[in-house]
Amino acid sequence: MNKKYDVKGMGCAACSARVEKAVSTLPGVQKAEVNLLANSMVVNFDEKVCSSQDIMDAVSNAGYEATEDEDETHRTDPGEITKEHAGEMKKRFLISLIFAVPLFVISMGSFIAKPTSYIVEALLVIPIIAVNYKYYKVGFSQLVRKSPNMDSLVAVGTAAAVLLMYFESAGMILTLVTLGKFLEARAKGKTGESIEKLIHMAPETAVVIRDGEREEVPLEEIRIGDRVAVKPGDSIPVDGVILSGTTSVDESALTGESIPVDKKAGDEVSSATVNLSGYIEFEASRIGQDTTLSQIIRLVDEAGSSKAPIARLADKVAGVFVPVVMAIAMVVFVLWLIAGVGPSQAAMIAISVLVISCPCALGLATPVAIMVGTGKGAENGILIKSAESLEQAHKIDTVVLDKTGTITVGKPEVTDVIALDDDFSLLLAAGIEKYSNHPLAKAIVAAALEKPGTIPEPEQSQEIPGRGVCATMGKRTYLAGNEAFMGEKGIKMDSGEGHELSAKGKTVVYFAEQEEDGGSLAGIVALRDGPKPSSLKAVTMLEGMGIDVIMLTGDNLATAEAIKKEVGIDRAIAQVLPQDKDKVIEEIQEGGQKIVAMVGDGINDAPAIIRSDVGVAIGSGTDVALDSADVVLVRDDLTDVARMIRLSRAVISNIKQNLFWAFFYNVIGIPIAAGVLYPLTGWLLNPMIGAACMSLSSVCVVTNALRLRKLKLYQN
Repeated sequence: MNKKYDVKGMGCAACSARVEKAVSTLPGVQKAEVNLLANSMVVNFDEKVCSSQDIMDAVSNAGYEATEDEDETHRTDPGEITKEHAGEMKKRFLISLIFAVPLFVISMGSFIAKPTSYIVEALLVIPIIAVNYKYYKVGFSQLVRKSPNMDSLVAVGTAAAVLLMYFESAGMILTLVTLGKFLEARAKGKTGESIEKLIHMAPETAVVIRDGEREEVPLEEIRIGDRVAVKPGDSIPVDGVILSGTTSVDESALTGESIPVDKKAGDEVSSATVNLSGYIEFEASRIGQDTTLSQIIRLVDEAGSSKAPIARLADKVAGVFVPVVMAIAMVVFVLWLIAGVGPSQAAMIAISVLVISCPCALGLATPVAIMVGTGKGAENGILIKSAESLEQAHKIDTVVLDKTGTITVGKPEVTDVIALDDDFSLLLAAGIEKYSNHPLAKAIVAAALEKPGTIPEPEQSQEIPGRGVCATMGKRTYLAGNEAFMGEKGIKMDSGEGHELSAKGKTVVYFAEQEEDGGSLAGIVALRDGPKPSSLKAVTMLEGMGIDVIMLTGDNLATAEAIKKEVGIDRAIAQVLPQDKDKVIEEIQEGGQKIVAMVGDGINDAPAIIRSDVGVAIGSGTDVALDSADVVLVRDDLTDVARMIRLSRAVISNIKQNLFWAFFYNVIGIPIAAGVLYPLTGWLLNPMIGAACMSLSSVCVVTNALRLRKLKLYQN
């Protein structure tokens, strides 16, 4: 089972690595992923072998605190804890600054005699240490547990400075580190703004009609089947189906589509959308954690908590980073003593090494970009379920598109009815297809209902998946299906009309009366399922990005070729049964040589979607939690496939920039702090400057990730 936990006490990547390692080694735990940014952990474990209490105890033994996440409805503001933390760090910084400024002035001046100045400086640094006691509490406790973290670096460095009576250095280091933590927390709070907007779109209360009486109730008290009333201008509280009224609905919060959607009785409405123009009453069908809003928030939350493969290197480094830095500081101290400097000067150089090191930047490089990226996607109706899927998407070089409902509208309409004997009619065709669930059969029945007359009732009806229907009426047995089905049943296929219609891009359904000698065709019904307006543009966008586009369909080759030409696709694979589509995907992948995305409706294309490297469900509307897909595109717009890949490329590029900065900073900063430039320049790094650099490195990483919020997904 998967369970989420809130983890308190983590301050840097070394902390998250320690927690992850402690939980991962428990028997029965398959996977543990810690999100430093959200202070959370998702654990996949066998509850028969390992209990939730075992997991929390393991975190506790590692020096941190874990509690089960009980927020089932996912209505908690994800940025609330970060904002509280930012407020606390701001308070600590301002108090530190009040004492640090006079401390620095006194230490730099000569207007107070040395013995007296030491006493004044000591009195000024005490409040700074007191307000920042958490660095020492956490840092030294983790040091005792042999799992030092960033707080340990700060605690050891400033404690050493105090013992050596470098009070101004200790005070300024604490002040600058706290300033960096405040700026970092404030920037981190902006990473979840997309989800915050979604959460606040849903109202806190709703008007329900029970026993003919209207009453306003909290959102949590709405039940499935309740009749909910929504006035113009109000947000729709839960998912449901309109019972009365017509209106237009702003669905931009969920889909990113700015154009309102007209709604009438029988249409579905979703939570977090806005009723713009008319009064409606609808029946609640999804409430609480099952609403579209809650599912989207949960998907984005899970994606933000997961880890991309690109983060593994940073995690490995972070796990040993702090102990290595402390070892380097000790070696530097000894080397400078050997070089002939005094113990005090050698200690200050070692302190510079400690305070300039920043595992936070390493730990934040990936999660901040993932969280901002997945939030940006959700804001535009692109729901990416995991960080791994997000990373994989940027490598896609082949996109395979299902035809019906993906490239085409998915609602075929009857265009031609050809009778090849006197008894055949559209009404008879509808009778044969009456109990079939196939979209073509439903379209034929719908067309017949608009004609005068009565649709005959079949006495028996059997559907043969991927082939057609066999129905009995009186003493006659009728067949309806594709050309292959007719051939299997021995029907004489001597009609050129069907081939002509197929050549025009129409889907042909053949009808025949089955006889002992096989039988002959009775009639033909042709249907047309035209391309969506966005399909041609989508194919152009994908090919412009250097991606091969392939159409995969169970329809006949002639129809597939016609649609292929209409939307500009170079290759079409036709007449493929649903159960064989995954084999086709495997062949296209060429043993891992191609990174393939399969785009379909997420139901009959499920095997192919699962087989592909990145499975994409398009136009799923309110059913956003399709298990088979890695990515769900809420809008019924194929161009979002290209935008999903564009988003992935931007996020991965951002992560690489962050990781480069984090590694580059430490690779350059630590040697400079150790005094590698001294033989050439005679210059040594002041610990206070090192502390400022450490703080700014994390802020730079978070700020760089926040640039993703301005990414234009709909620029063409």
